[in-house]
Amino acid sequence: MESSKDQPGPQPQYPGNHCIRDGDFVVLKREDVFKAVQVQRRKKVTFEKQWFYLDNIIGHSYGTTFEVTNGGSLQPKKKKEEPTSETKEAGTDNRNIIDDGKSQKLTQDDIKALKDKGIKGEEIVQQLIENSTTFRDKTEFAQDKYIKKKKKKYEAMITVVKPSTRILSVMYYAREPGKINHMRYDTLAQMLTLGNIRAGNKMIVMETCAGLVLGAMMERMGGFGSIIQLYPGGGPVRAATACFGFPKSFLSGLYEFPLNKVDSLLNGTFSAEMLSSEPKDSASVEESNGTLEEKQTSEQENEDSIAEAPESNHPEEQERMEIVSQDPDYKEPKESGSKKDYIQEKQRRQEEQKKRHLEAAALLSERNADGLIVASRFHPTPLLLSLLDFVAPSRPFVVYCQYKEPLLECYTKLRERGGVINLRLSETWLRNYQVLPDRSHPKLLMSGGGGYLLSGFTVAMDNLKADPSLKSSTSTLESHKTEEPAAKKRKCPESDS
Repeated sequence: MESSKDQPGPQPQYPGNHCIRDGDFVVLKREDVFKAVQVQRRKKVTFEKQWFYLDNIIGHSYGTTFEVTNGGSLQPKKKKEEPTSETKEAGTDNRNIIDDGKSQKLTQDDIKALKDKGIKGEEIVQQLIENSTTFRDKTEFAQDKYIKKKKKKYEAMITVVKPSTRILSVMYYAREPGKINHMRYDTLAQMLTLGNIRAGNKMIVMETCAGLVLGAMMERMGGFGSIIQLYPGGGPVRAATACFGFPKSFLSGLYEFPLNKVDSLLNGTFSAEMLSSEPKDSASVEESNGTLEEKQTSEQENEDSIAEAPESNHPEEQERMEIVSQDPDYKEPKESGSKKDYIQEKQRRQEEQKKRHLEAAALLSERNADGLIVASRFHPTPLLLSLLDFVAPSRPFVVYCQYKEPLLECYTKLRERGGVINLRLSETWLRNYQVLPDRSHPKLLMSGGGGYLLSGFTVAMDNLKADPSLKSSTSTLESHKTEEPAAKKRKCPESDS
């Protein structure tokens, strides 16, 4: 018979997407630290040096705070009203407090013994306060700071939130900024605004940010419209896109097309045989939902020479960004019934991928896209000059780069090429503020930079530039104008003295 604490209590049912279900992607939050995981029963999750199971969060609403109890079980945190009638005993200043390490009577062995007895973190914090000889001499602000610090250390509180563009971009920028090319969340918001991302659009995106920009566009469009993703290498990397947990209806308007076939599409030499000659790897591309496992993601990024953070090589860092594939039908060769079935499944996936590539090629050939977003580790100039031909006139385009020098070169090339207006190179400046009673001020640490953006609008090219015959005639006219003799100088008559 199972113990009562392992069994979840009565769980309220919430309508629609407000309820956490088995298989959903969620984000675990503790203070300012985030981690994206998939909800699975009896699956051990490690987060901030603690392990637990996510079974008990199923059925609760997003935003619920849970407490980690013994045995790795999560229990909903009950809200307690703090007594307001009692006045806190506090000092006037901290000038007489000496940090000599002797103010706390409890030792580390005593605290460890309390943890072994199963005492909750809230009670441990209360005992630390009672056994501190200098707590009552501190100011009220210093007391609040002390309590907050101890709660963070000893209370295991975890909030389950729904994935969103802001949460995932903050998570990636704080933990592994190299995977998203050091793109800050406010810069991503500027890209979505300048690119006029909205429902019903037909967008082109070329990004190497682990699928974060793609996921942000899909969230903004809400499943309406179409997105053509251009990818380098063997397949698109969509680790961050998987964390959003989009329904399958969102994926019907998502297409991908290899970047190395863009030139042939522009020249008119593209054919279906060119796609069939490509080497396929069904283990690296998940067609059913467009998601990749974290291990496959790292392998794909290594093949594409994507620069990653040095910490990602450690197993602890790999656990932080745990991405699990949603496809239940896919099996490894050793798990499949026979090798023949596996080969047939692989061929079926390749045919589906080829079909989607042809559909993407047909959409690109129309050359009437409503916008273009570029955020990659490659030099933006050749990418932008090639992809602008697929965008309709009077449509926005946005290019992101971690450094401004490549965008300056791109700016110059666009001015020479023509066909664009309102070119603007910008950088957003961000500083966080602490907002508390009587102590609101800018935080001491701030971001040094979140990247640069080059934005503008496409316009129809001038007919004179498009038609070479007209261009030659205008050049002859200009030559005649230049050969016109200069006006004769009139000699002023000398005045009689």
